[in-house]
Amino acid sequence: MQMTWFSMILPALALNYFGQGALILREPVAVLNPFYLLAPEWAMYPMIGLATAATVIASQAVISGAFSITSQAMQMDYIPPMQRVHTSTQAMGQIYVPAMNRMLLLLVICTVLGFGSSGNLAAAYGLAVTGTMMITTLLALVVALDSWQWSPLWTGVLVASFLIVDGAFLGANLLKIPQGGWFPLVVGATLFFMMSTWRRGRQVLAYHLQNAAISLTTFITNLTLFPPMARVHGTAVYMSARNLRMPHALQVNFEHNQVLHERIVLLTISTADIPTIPDYERIDIDQMDQGFYCVTARYGFMETPNVPQILSLCKLKGLDIDQHSASFFIGRETLIPSNKPDLNPLQEKIFLIMFRNASSPIQFFKVPPERVVELGVQFEI
Repeated sequence: MQMTWFSMILPALALNYFGQGALILREPVAVLNPFYLLAPEWAMYPMIGLATAATVIASQAVISGAFSITSQAMQMDYIPPMQRVHTSTQAMGQIYVPAMNRMLLLLVICTVLGFGSSGNLAAAYGLAVTGTMMITTLLALVVALDSWQWSPLWTGVLVASFLIVDGAFLGANLLKIPQGGWFPLVVGATLFFMMSTWRRGRQVLAYHLQNAAISLTTFITNLTLFPPMARVHGTAVYMSARNLRMPHALQVNFEHNQVLHERIVLLTISTADIPTIPDYERIDIDQMDQGFYCVTARYGFMETPNVPQILSLCKLKGLDIDQHSASFFIGRETLIPSNKPDLNPLQEKIFLIMFRNASSPIQFFKVPPERVVELGVQFEI
């Protein structure tokens, strides 16, 4: 992609834009449509076909990028889980997110009907592009200093030169906010509010779950002193969130049924800040007393958690779990509004709607549905 960009795309774009500029300088009236007026009259329809093909290709890139970013945001717990479909067995990044596809369709239809023409959309497009340029430059500054360890002085000089150009473009487009530049600002602010609300709501839910949980070490010690009425044959796999001392589903199951499986696997899936993690580094197993095993599976933010895959990797590390006979226990939290909410009223309503419409963890983690037992509990937030 880098070679293609520097050898073909960049020279072609430079020639095209310089050509449009030269045309406008020679014939100012061409400012009405400099791209099509570059070519002779007989080439009008081929140019329209070329522009249409380029638009379709660019739209496919945008759609694929939206799916990829959505998947990464789900992995990092900034948006609710959604159904993901992998469309390739070779390429990991080729995914399809049906909910995001429907959302894009709705937004595109509303945008087209609202603005009516590409000319009316120019202000919104200009502000979106120049704003993206500014944000990209600032993010490049962070990467250069934090990851690449560049010299702060030379990095500052380089980034400042870009910011001067980006700032000039952005400042000019800020004048177009009343003419349609408000649209990308509203869309961005809405997405930021929803993502921050989901993140904050998940933190509140994790806090309540952690307060309701008991110490796993204490629980295992008590099993030694006061064994349960029965230890049934088989393996039970409990999905365990990070920072929880003990899975709530295990606690509820034991309190109500007073039985435990002879082997209990507490499975925690965590997301790292890197794109991918090799399989030989993915699994950690910590064996405890009373038949308890703590399994931690790490995934990169571009990867999709897969419980059958995790169980296969556990077998390679000495913990043989037959997914066709094991029982999977998953907690199902039901949230209700509180008289003393942890979120403000608007965030509370938005989070409850998002939580109730989130994809089931059974689908998200690819847990065998015929082996799943869901245990519900209510929380006030």
